[in-house]
Amino acid sequence: MAPQASISASNTHFQFNKTWEELLDSDAFVKAFLSDVLEDYIVKQRWYGGKASKLKYIELVEFFKIQQKGEVYYGLILEVNFVEAFYQHYFLPIAFVTDENFAKKDRILPITIKNQNGFIIDAINLEAFRKLVFERIATAEPFDNTKVQYHKSHLFENISYESSRFMGLEQSNTSLVYNEKYVLKFFRRLFADKNPDYEMSRFLSEKKGYKNTPSYLGSINLVDSDDDYITIGLMQEMVPNQGDAWDYMLKELHKVFCNLEYKNIVIDKLPNTELYQRLGIRDIPPQIIDWAGLNLFLQVETLAKRTAQMHIALGSEFEETAFTPAHYNGDYSVWLKNKMLYQFQNRLNTIENNIHKLEGLALQLANEFLDKKNSIRKRFLTFDWTKLKGERIRIHGDYHLGQILVKDNDFYILDFEGEPESTIRDRKVKQPPLKDVAGLFRSFHYAIYATIFNNAETHYKASQEALFNAGEVLYRYITGLFLGTYVTKTQNANLNLGYNQERIFILKYCLLEKAVYELGYELNSRPQWAVIPLKGISNIINH
Repeated sequence: MAPQASISASNTHFQFNKTWEELLDSDAFVKAFLSDVLEDYIVKQRWYGGKASKLKYIELVEFFKIQQKGEVYYGLILEVNFVEAFYQHYFLPIAFVTDENFAKKDRILPITIKNQNGFIIDAINLEAFRKLVFERIATAEPFDNTKVQYHKSHLFENISYESSRFMGLEQSNTSLVYNEKYVLKFFRRLFADKNPDYEMSRFLSEKKGYKNTPSYLGSINLVDSDDDYITIGLMQEMVPNQGDAWDYMLKELHKVFCNLEYKNIVIDKLPNTELYQRLGIRDIPPQIIDWAGLNLFLQVETLAKRTAQMHIALGSEFEETAFTPAHYNGDYSVWLKNKMLYQFQNRLNTIENNIHKLEGLALQLANEFLDKKNSIRKRFLTFDWTKLKGERIRIHGDYHLGQILVKDNDFYILDFEGEPESTIRDRKVKQPPLKDVAGLFRSFHYAIYATIFNNAETHYKASQEALFNAGEVLYRYITGLFLGTYVTKTQNANLNLGYNQERIFILKYCLLEKAVYELGYELNSRPQWAVIPLKGISNIINH
């Protein structure tokens, strides 16, 4: 505990004649804590996901001790109820500190406990707490049947605590870096089930030995009063890296667009190819290699191999039912159509309400979307599972260039939490592996257009329309090479993606789903970028 310091009584709102260990059993304390004080604190946190809704009240659903050798902290599970009649659960570990100078920005509540003045703060700010959690994982027994279950992997042997710091930059979780080698991710938003990130990380690394994701090292799960497993923390190795694949791709693509002028390339004379045509590296014409450079295509090929290997690992399980491959059936079809129709109607309303913000190509494409809304809806409904022979597996679910780290011309895949808008149950539904491929293709499309938007006025001489045309040609070769490499690799490993026509149907279905999903975000937050998903939708409905 931090050294004693005096705090003037005027600062201290609450006084309790209880010890810290008894405090959470006090109804008066819980009531004071859950009042406006905690509401004011929570809504300011980066990890709080309810900013678009109106908070009604907060309840303490559960609390538990996080302790070792007499040192005690509390983990709280808070239920945030909203005026719109839904709720979210959050994890908040708390500590009591008595040092006036400590954690000034992260104080939740000034308080006097047993005549000792201090503050309740988020415990993650305390090195003593970070060290305790690390040591609880590092010394975990193989079978832990207590309420708070610490687990460690066989890869995490004989490790002692040296240092810890915040990783920073995150929105929905809080990650800590230990010994500059390990990362512990605390999940702030909780679900009454094992977090997919924990499940997938442990499965890929411990059971399948998949090398291109950070190794699973340990975890903290809580068994709540309903006997549900709730994942609170996930410990993984830290992958030294040169940044994520999104930033890498933007730098590479900037060079490619600069080459248009540098190499005097006539955009209209660039050889084109069919969308979704499977290509090998030797199928890419010399003019395209000369323009974009061989390195870009070699990197796309590597990323396709790593993606295929991830899906092969996820599709090769026959014991653990959460991971065994499944065929398409009526239940999946109903689930998918309901989900798609709800999302489609939501995006349609968003377009109709925001069309006044659009101009130029975006407006033209938005009008095309509205004109063809019935045929797009029909595409979502014509999912006839009886004709599909491929398999569904557990997938990444939110796969894009920002979820991939670059290291020494190789790629490492992160963050298996799944699609942020989906429920925890929906994130665990087995899906076509090509859904991840579609997510990455949309990310390539975004990277191309983002490069044009970010640099067109300052670095490129060609008109925006000409740059868009060049970008679409490049997109076809990137995705064609990816698809060719990916399909060959998965077929050789007997992962069943279905026949060629089926693969293209699934890929287009998933691309359309992804682009419609993106459209809502862009129209609400940056309408000038709505042209990107709208162009993606146009590519599919006109192909």
